[in-house]
Amino acid sequence: MVSTLFTMLALAQEGFRNPVELRVELLKPVQQPGLERRVVQWFGEKSLGEGNGIKTNGLDVAWAVRAPGASEPPQIVREDRGASIKMRRVGESDLYAASTDFAEGTGFRWEFSVSGKPIGGWHNLEVYNPNPDNDFDPAVAHGGVTQQTKQTSNVFANTTRDWWIYLPAGAKPTEPLPVMIFQDGQFAKDYIPNTLDNLIARQEIPKMVAVFIAPGSLADGKSDRSREYDTLSGDYCQFLLNEILPEVDKIQKLKTDPGSRALAGLSSGGICAFTAAWEHPEAFGKVMSWVGSFTDIAHGPSLKEGGHNYPFLIRLSEKKPIRVFLQDGANDLDNQFGSWWLANQQMARALAFKGYDYQFVGGQGFHSDAHGRAILPDALRWLWRQP
Repeated sequence: MVSTLFTMLALAQEGFRNPVELRVELLKPVQQPGLERRVVQWFGEKSLGEGNGIKTNGLDVAWAVRAPGASEPPQIVREDRGASIKMRRVGESDLYAASTDFAEGTGFRWEFSVSGKPIGGWHNLEVYNPNPDNDFDPAVAHGGVTQQTKQTSNVFANTTRDWWIYLPAGAKPTEPLPVMIFQDGQFAKDYIPNTLDNLIARQEIPKMVAVFIAPGSLADGKSDRSREYDTLSGDYCQFLLNEILPEVDKIQKLKTDPGSRALAGLSSGGICAFTAAWEHPEAFGKVMSWVGSFTDIAHGPSLKEGGHNYPFLIRLSEKKPIRVFLQDGANDLDNQFGSWWLANQQMARALAFKGYDYQFVGGQGFHSDAHGRAILPDALRWLWRQP
């Protein structure tokens, strides 16, 4: 019994649970024995040697790196020329560590600098407070996600895809419900349901069905994602209307008015969601886009057929009854197809010019879902608000 107790106490000293615990240890005037072992156990020796040792928890961040022969303590250098972070040596070893916290929404690229030389290359960092509305809550009723039989498309010939349906708790098959469709559903299905459960339970959004659809795969195994998502056409909307929603309707009756149908996606999935609603606003009246690719990816033979045209189409076309939520960050992609950050700002300005019901939430984030997930509950409340 005594031996077991000592073992448990020893294990409790291994590693760290979060950056704050490491920060406390580093600030002590005299370091505790075994600190090096705990840092190695937490970060892993491989990441320490390769220069990518980082741990995040909400707004708190910790770094560690091996720096044999360093002439001075290494630093964490920011590409945006923000203040460098000095590291502290761990014991008498060649291991150095640091821990600090940042303001909500901070985003920047960083690298280790050892004796004035970069180690490990540049890495992205963006931090957000955890949103409890995204967490699993045992006190609320939970819906269920069921994988469907692999779908074979006629609209996108020679493609198949995985897809899933979320039904809210207490759903009655004959009761018409709103529906929200998520592109790149193979990822979204793993975190969206918790948020839906919580907001539906509090009646902050209507009880709804969620459909999660992965992009199609060709017979040779290659992804058909860009053709399906980035192309400016009505094909994807026809795919949803003719091949997906009729199958969902067999399981759960769906409402058919556009105000009860929403589309969502990340990156190319974001422009896909907008395109489907733009082409058929009589079928879909709500769009949520994260880091949407409103750039010239699908440029075609003319080199100018892509989504970068949308701001001008919006300004020149009759206003359509679509509610649009956009999210993007100043550190999003900037490449031969365009600047995602500028493209999303152009979208927001065009929507404002035409008087659309829209919201644009900008930040410092990169081309990721981190910011979108942090604000997901508020985005859903806004998108589904009445009227």
